[in-house]
Amino acid sequence: MVKKIGGRGRVMEQWNKLICCKLFISESRNRSALEAIEEAGRRWREAEAVIVNKLEDKAYNRVRYTIVSYCDIDGHNNNSSSSPLQQMVMAMVEAAFETINLENHSGAYPRLGVVDEILFHPLADASLHQAAMLARAVAIDLATKFQVPVYLYGAAHPTWKALDIIRRELGYYTPNSTGNQWAGWTVPEALPQKPNEGPISMSKERGIAMIGARPWIGLYNVPIMTTDISMAQKLAKMVSEKGGGLPTVQTLGLAHGDDHTEIACMLLEPNKIGADQVQNRLEKLGAQEGLHVKKGYFTDFSSEKIVEKYINLISAKKESPRSRL
Repeated sequence: MVKKIGGRGRVMEQWNKLICCKLFISESRNRSALEAIEEAGRRWREAEAVIVNKLEDKAYNRVRYTIVSYCDIDGHNNNSSSSPLQQMVMAMVEAAFETINLENHSGAYPRLGVVDEILFHPLADASLHQAAMLARAVAIDLATKFQVPVYLYGAAHPTWKALDIIRRELGYYTPNSTGNQWAGWTVPEALPQKPNEGPISMSKERGIAMIGARPWIGLYNVPIMTTDISMAQKLAKMVSEKGGGLPTVQTLGLAHGDDHTEIACMLLEPNKIGADQVQNRLEKLGAQEGLHVKKGYFTDFSSEKIVEKYINLISAKKESPRSRL
């Protein structure tokens, strides 16, 4: 397929099948660690795998890299060992394990591992099956190379087990430190649930990893102008499907900064229940409690924008091979 790129009038062949990986790492305050992780990723920039976005949150002490590359898995045979995306993700994972110790980590966002979550989405004409095959390949690679227990979810799991169910089984949602913080390791070394890949025990320095594949989801955070975490959690529950609120919406009420809390929302079917509906519901609920609910924000680009940014970045690299992200 041929596509005109933006307003620059250039034409290039667009990859028909792309996979997006969202790599969540439990660190955002250690600058040298982030630099090492990003440098490990840049080594693959000539292989048409690129970081198209990064979100750092100091209060949560968490970073997310949005990485995209073409899909070279044919849907029948898993040839992912040569996948630029798998190689880039594994290089960044290795750098994370080398520079981050979970025992020294604390933040206002739940986590169970240094490499806490890796999520694969199909983009353009790629299939969910292809994204799931890549997720399972990365899970085996990570578990084998680093001896880290891996729990699969979504399309990567044999029965499509949901991420939130796995997290509840492992105690993910319960803070273990003062001020609604998560600090150090939170789960017994003998895991309460057998992982899909890797050992049944783990190091406290690395923790575990959750790896999944699913259709595109929206990640939307809404600031609540109160420091009362119990009130934020109450509103979060009321807007979520689990609490009888909006279908396909999952939420977390979290401490965030000195003067407010935040409701982190996962929109599992954003084309059906989107950010506007979540925002309106929270504003109404907040008004009933006498609270000011600020305008929320997406933590990543839309899937269409990510594809556009990927094409533009690849096009720019073809013109200037020495360019860096």
